[in-house]
Amino acid sequence: MRAIRVLGVALLTLGLAAAPAAADDSPSPEASGDGRGPTRAGTSFRTAAEVEQGQTATARASTGDYLYWSFPADAGQRPTVTATVKLPESHAAETWQIDVYDGLRRRQACQYGAQTRTAGADAASVELECVLRTVRAWSEPWANDPLPGTYYVRLTALRLSTADLGQPVDAELRVGSKDMGGAVAVDGALSEPLVPGIATRAEADEEKDDAAVLAGLEPEDGWTSGWWSDRWIWTAVGGALAALAGVAGYRLTRGSGRPPGVPPTA
Repeated sequence: MRAIRVLGVALLTLGLAAAPAAADDSPSPEASGDGRGPTRAGTSFRTAAEVEQGQTATARASTGDYLYWSFPADAGQRPTVTATVKLPESHAAETWQIDVYDGLRRRQACQYGAQTRTAGADAASVELECVLRTVRAWSEPWANDPLPGTYYVRLTALRLSTADLGQPVDAELRVGSKDMGGAVAVDGALSEPLVPGIATRAEADEEKDDAAVLAGLEPEDGWTSGWWSDRWIWTAVGGALAALAGVAGYRLTRGSGRPPGVPPTA
């Protein structure tokens, strides 16, 4: 009997050890790799449904609801948010809009894309798109630059008729990004100065006629001037004037402090 109990305990221990391994082998919904995202949307920033880049999120809602999703974005990425709303069969003209906020809930401007669109009464769906600016690795405290972290998407209808409120709609959200990298994500280094004629110079390079075009585009010493420039002249003049003013002030102060009847010193 004792041997049977020992054998039973050993088999039970072996089963408990094998259970986690079997669970690890089974794929999770998030790791399936089919690009499917959540099938619901939040109603506020706190309840926003999490979406990974490359996934497609879906949600059934009613016209007039606020739908929220969240997604991560790292430095060097330029996120693109695309939303499609399938409208009911019978509806009036509706205006839909997507807004993107960063982790501090600051609204981020769209670099380009149809962020707001109006669907006519005969439209079956409406598509929206917002291409954000490239996420920077750092920013000034006063700036509103996109930084690495969580971003929130809000989808809603702006102008609705009373008859359209509460009608069922199907929403689909897709989030992706392009890896920009380089100076765009780190600093403000320019590959070319911001002056007119850059396109003209590029065309001149092709025609091998740089001399005529570049004559009025660059300073004589180039964009990084030498040590000698107008600022050195004004610095020298300012220093000389300051020295003369100091000498004059010293002589005036010394002369006004002489006792009466004492002749001035040579």
